[in-house]
Order: sequence, then C-alpha cells, then structure tokens
Amino acid sequence: MSNILSGMKIIDLTQNVAGPYCTQVLGDLDAEVIKIERPGTGDDTRNWSPPSWEGESATFLALNRNKKSICVDLNDQEGQEIIKKLARKADVFIHSMKPGSLESRGLSYDILKAENPQLIYSAISAFGDEGALKKEPGYDPLIQAYTGIMSVTGNPGDDPARVGVSIIDMATGMWAVIGIMSAIIKRSHTGLGSKVTNSLLETGLAWMTLPMTNYMATGKVPQKHGTATPMIAPYEAFKTKDNWVIIAAGNNRMFQKLIEALNLATIQKDSRFVTNSERIKNRSELHEIIENKTKEFESDKLIVLLRECKVPCSVLNTVEKVLTDNQVSALEMIKQINDFKVPDFKIIDLPFKLDYQRGNYRLNPPELGEHTEEILNKLNLSET
Repeated sequence: MSNILSGMKIIDLTQNVAGPYCTQVLGDLDAEVIKIERPGTGDDTRNWSPPSWEGESATFLALNRNKKSICVDLNDQEGQEIIKKLARKADVFIHSMKPGSLESRGLSYDILKAENPQLIYSAISAFGDEGALKKEPGYDPLIQAYTGIMSVTGNPGDDPARVGVSIIDMATGMWAVIGIMSAIIKRSHTGLGSKVTNSLLETGLAWMTLPMTNYMATGKVPQKHGTATPMIAPYEAFKTKDNWVIIAAGNNRMFQKLIEALNLATIQKDSRFVTNSERIKNRSELHEIIENKTKEFESDKLIVLLRECKVPCSVLNTVEKVLTDNQVSALEMIKQINDFKVPDFKIIDLPFKLDYQRGNYRLNPPELGEHTEEILNKLNLSET
C-alpha cells in the first residue's frame, strides 16, 4: 500500500491505545507520522510492562510502528511554537488530550486552521467534547462499564467481566481513521480541512447498537448470556471431550444440518425446536440435548464432522494456538520483522488487503525522541 497516503504528514499528539492505533494505521497506509512525546517519559505505554519484549513494553511495540518520535514540552511556549510550525505543513493533526487542554495552550482547531486552512484536525476524547463529563479521563474498562457492555458480558450470575481485548480503545482508533479518511475525501472536493471528533463513549454506544435496539423494541433489559446470543439458538459453546466448540446455527436450514450431523433426528419435529423463536424459549433443554452429543467427541473430530455437514463452528483456541494456526498463516497477517533490536519481532498487520497488499512496514517502533534532531533541523530549529 505504498501509495495510499504517500506524501501526507500526520502530527500525532496521542498516547496510550486509541490514538496510537489510529496513527499506526495511517502510517501503515504510507503517511509520514511524527509522534510528539513528553520529554523524559514519553507515551505512557512505554512503561506499561510487564509484559515486556527484550526490555521493551509489548504494548508500545504493538501500536507504534511507522512513526518518528520527537520530544516536545507542550507546557513550554517554545514547544507550542514547534507544534504550530509542524501543523502549518501538516495534512492531519491528531490529539487525544482532554477537551480544552490544547485550546489553553494556543493549539485549538481555529488557531491552527487559520494558518493552514487545509488542515484536518482530529480530536479523540473519553466522554466526547460536550456534556458535564467531557473533561473526565477515560479508559477502556471504564467505558465498557459506562455503556453497558459489561452488563451483557460473561455468564449469568457471574461478577462483572470486561471484554478481554481493548475493544473500546482500538475501535475508537478505527473510527478516528474513518473520520480522517472521510475528511481527506471531503478536502479533495472543497480544498478545505475539517475538524473530526470522536470518543471512547461514542464507540461504546455504537457497539451496543443491538442490545439497545432490542431493549427499545421489547422493554426488556438485556442480560448476560455467556457465549450465546439472545436472538438465535443454538448459537453458543458446547463442551467436548477435551475442550469447547462454538456452534452457530444461524437459521432453520443450518439447524437441520446440525441435528443431522449429530444424529438427533428424534428432535427434528419436536415443537419446542421447530422455529428459532421456539428454540430460544427452550434454549436450556436444547443445549443439554446437543451437549450430550458433543461430549462424545474430541473437539478436532467434531469440527471435521460439522464442517463436512456445512454447520458453522469453531474450536475455542488459545492465543498460542491462533499463532500457529494454518488458516491464520495462510492470510499472512502476522509478519516477521528482521533488523530490529527485538529478536524474532512480529507484527499484526492491517486486517484488509488492497490490490493483494497489506500495510507498508517502513519504520520500527521508535526510541523516545529518536527523531527530534532530524525534525527540528527541517524546521530550521535546534534541539535544546
């Protein structure tokens, strides 16, 4: 993807996960990303360890390839002037500071736009740029709790559980990319930049589209369903001899294939299971009948049987298994990177291809301030 955003300059004042994931994607699409970091400490994720990888924070390494690092003190007037100079020649300026924080430092959208009308100004926040909570800090689990995601995650009766990946943070970064790319398209028509805003809270609300719509339709508060979904049955995990298998019979035809594969013809005309709505009402009884069969199989053999019968299914993999999976390998998303200080360093590449290509890996995750002198020299300044 060496020509997608080639020539575009991104000024990146983000840290932690959401913003850095956004700018990493832009960097993978060949934009030049200049990462602005605090002198001395840098991005918080540089210190998020363990886990570490050869002494480096694994979190930082995962989110900061294809970037140049420059240390600038935003509380210093000289540092603010450096940011303004960078913004004058930039295509995109992106930050994840609290609403009002950059405005108080003379780095608002209006000020930067006045000097660069084509600038796309992207602001990522926790709770949005309006309302009583707009200046509150926010992290992934806080928003999973606030938006109700935790209320529908886990097994009935269990303590609250967060989704085990940074679903809010990384999706917020994805939405920022979508907003920025939309602004780039708009600029190609108008010649003018735009302000793009999004937040962790808005991402969480978007993820809750189905549960909230279901509640509005029925008045029933959505509950935890473990691996199941409230709209379809069977659509959940079943025990096997050695593991668990997820079976997703998404319609009546697939359900018929499932009962044929498991030799459950005796329930084929059972009124409790003829339609999806009836299967949902009698989910527990259906689950017990199916699981009595699945427990007769080892997981791998059950997967082979179900796939031969065109029943959607998956074994419950660990991360270790995923990294050695043949299908994952065939997609070539996990790439070995050589000539880096971390031996055997691998990246998780972009999850899409364009003309058969994924991201363009050009720069290793940078040392703190590694490119300060280089960038300042281009601005006819010197490092002090």
